[in-house]
Amino acid sequence: MSVPPDLRQQYLQTCQNLSQPENHFVARVLQEADKSDNVRQAKGITLKIAGNNRLVPVQRVTDEDVQVLASVLCTAVFVTGLDLRYNILTDVGVRHVATFLQENSTLRYLNLMFNDIGTSGAELIANALHSNETLLHLRMTGNKIGNKGGMYFASMLQVNCTLEKLDLGDCDLGTQCLIAIASVLTQNKAVKAINLNRPLLYSQEEETTVHIALMLKNNSSLVELHLCKHEIRSLGVKRLCEALYENCSLRYLDLSCNKITRDDVKFLGELLKQNQTLEILDLNSNRIEDDGAIYLSEALALYNRTLKALSVVSNNIRGKGLVALSQSMKINMELSYIYIWGNNFDEAVSTAFSELIQAGRLKPNCTDVEPYEVDGHVHLAELSHGLKKHYYWTPSYGEVNNTAANASLAIAAVSEYL
Repeated sequence: MSVPPDLRQQYLQTCQNLSQPENHFVARVLQEADKSDNVRQAKGITLKIAGNNRLVPVQRVTDEDVQVLASVLCTAVFVTGLDLRYNILTDVGVRHVATFLQENSTLRYLNLMFNDIGTSGAELIANALHSNETLLHLRMTGNKIGNKGGMYFASMLQVNCTLEKLDLGDCDLGTQCLIAIASVLTQNKAVKAINLNRPLLYSQEEETTVHIALMLKNNSSLVELHLCKHEIRSLGVKRLCEALYENCSLRYLDLSCNKITRDDVKFLGELLKQNQTLEILDLNSNRIEDDGAIYLSEALALYNRTLKALSVVSNNIRGKGLVALSQSMKINMELSYIYIWGNNFDEAVSTAFSELIQAGRLKPNCTDVEPYEVDGHVHLAELSHGLKKHYYWTPSYGEVNNTAANASLAIAAVSEYL
């Protein structure tokens, strides 16, 4: 077995050859990688060069730094992941990343989350993926690529047959590119998970949701779909539910932070009575209230036996609705994860969930509340658990991929790199 090259030494030599100053944080990460058992055995390793790391002194990666890094990594076949989130890369530096993607045949995961990448950078990355046949997961989250940048990714998805997960959340996508992406996914059979959170929509007609629903009718490969902050209302919920009667692949539906009301949840309740695929439903930060919670609880108690996780955080639900959900868990043994913080708790709710936890029906790491007693009265405290608590950030201490805080990864992960 050949001995892997010394990454740190290569990096320092390349800095000298290009007359670039050394980035001490990058050098430190490469030095740690050189000591890794995975590197010694020529197995895959992810280089974590995140600019928001608070455990060690961080010198954020610049365009010049990434030029040197890309040059070094071209020969490092054991580097299968590259995490460059929260740095200060611009479209200039992304040109080197794009060249690296075109030449590299081992990278499976690339995280460019929250840099300063714009439309030109999006075009470079998307064009590189026209020919790249190895990358499985790309995160562009938080880069303001806009509608035009989103169109480049829509065009890429017409050609690329490898990419399994694409995150374009918080990228200022517009109506045109959302419709284009929905149209392309009707034919693309490779993408298993896509995040389209928080687009910039200026219409109240829900055209984008209607097109996404049409896509779901014909798509048989998508497992995970995020539609947070899409201004989804009654029409959108109805169309999505109609599509999901025919869809047999989607396991994770994220409808958080929309405008879904108690009446709209009727459509979801009816869907759950027949759907045999959905495992995770995220309704966080809507307004389903007691009536909506009761619709869901009836479907879960009497009909559905496939849903494993439900989030109704911050939905203005009171005692009646929350107690109904707790009662449904006594009948439905498949529903294992439930998140309810941010609603209106009374003692009946506290008692109901305390009984579920004490009886072992609801595990403490599968919910976001913990019972405690004061003067003979039961109350609920908040726990930092959820479906994706570490989507935007990672903890300074402890386990980054904690399953209690990131339950969706444990339930419906679509590949080891996602």
